[in-house]
Amino acid sequence: MLTAARPDSRLPRPHRPGLGLDAGGTQTRWALSDADGQLVAEGSVPGISGLQLASGAGRVQLAQTSQLLAEAVLPHGRPGALYGGITGLGEASAGLAMAEQLANALGIAPRLAHCGSDMDIAYRAAFEPGEGYLVYAGTGAIAAFIDAQGDMQRAGGRGPILGDEGSGYWIAREALAAVWRAEDEAPDSWPQSALARHLFAALGGSDWASSRAFVYGGERGAIGQLALAVAAAAHEGDAQAQALLRRAGQELARLPLALARRFGPRPVVAAGRALLLHPLIHEGLAAALAPLGIELRLQQLEPHKTAAQLAARRSSP
Repeated sequence: MLTAARPDSRLPRPHRPGLGLDAGGTQTRWALSDADGQLVAEGSVPGISGLQLASGAGRVQLAQTSQLLAEAVLPHGRPGALYGGITGLGEASAGLAMAEQLANALGIAPRLAHCGSDMDIAYRAAFEPGEGYLVYAGTGAIAAFIDAQGDMQRAGGRGPILGDEGSGYWIAREALAAVWRAEDEAPDSWPQSALARHLFAALGGSDWASSRAFVYGGERGAIGQLALAVAAAAHEGDAQAQALLRRAGQELARLPLALARRFGPRPVVAAGRALLLHPLIHEGLAAALAPLGIELRLQQLEPHKTAAQLAARRSSP
């Protein structure tokens, strides 16, 4: 009687790719990396945040995005491990819960899924531990330093209520506040301001009800997108918008300066989409760091690829 040949367990199994995630409030960028650290595929899905774990509605959104992620990734290969940098993760328990959620959606063994701070992978994309300070400005703003012992040190990143000065959200908030203060003093004067015109065009209305509904009922990431309108006004020469963007750079400089006071001067890398809004942000940041002779480099990072390489090292055949 013929029997089917059994696979030889001694033969090496193919190495499964590592999946890296860089998840923020606006979008989640993903990448697959092979065992040699080469990119297999990359893409993006809607944003993921650790804050979603705190509510029923948030957990529903997280489950939906996890499914979208699986649908985007799995056609390129089933990952063997996951390394994710997720905004809004606090305690280690939140990282474990996030890793379990994503691992289940992707068919990854939970022990091979790791989710931690988004700044962990961003820093490792810019420096080796102990080398320098990373300032990251997107919807929020934070500076990070991983010391030689591997411990994460930080300044800022305390959210839109207690901090995030210099971020996209902060720029949008400050701009809208300035416009409405001007309207208090001179009602219906907004058409004379390029800043107000760009903001109200983005909002779809110039009345207070439109601004109120957008700011107090909208998502943090969507509000941060209004910084694009501020940048457009600055490019048109609006002095108020230009002054605000330069001040954003100065606010961002406070973060690495705080770390330098604690750990000594080191080179600074500034990254994140807010830095791309207008050169005045970088100018304000550089001017604030120059008196101390701190080296500054503007660099757009790809943390999702760094995370994929880290995951590939963890992936078992």
